[in-house]
Amino acid sequence: MKLLASIALVLAFGLGSLPVQAGSTLRCGSGLISTGDSEYQVLAKCGQPVEQASLGYREVVNQYGHVNDVRVEEWVYGPRNGMYHYLRFEGGNLVKITSSR
Repeated sequence: MKLLASIALVLAFGLGSLPVQAGSTLRCGSGLISTGDSEYQVLAKCGQPVEQASLGYREVVNQYGHVNDVRVEEWVYGPRNGMYHYLRFEGGNLVKITSSR
């Protein structure tokens, strides 16, 4: 029994030291969006953003070494409880979620 308790403590402290990605999800009503979601999925769950800006294009190298230009956009939602949420899309996929007051 003591062995199980010791293992549980080691696991609890060990898992507590794992890095956490803050801001990788956002609740929109009853839906939840996260990085990797498409623009379509975000629109379906969150509706139209208050602001939408095209930031240009960015070069990315795929797994085969080919260089592609992908469109970069930022969408703004809010204010929700005094917070604005900024969503960055690259190539039509959500890559970053940040928030500010």
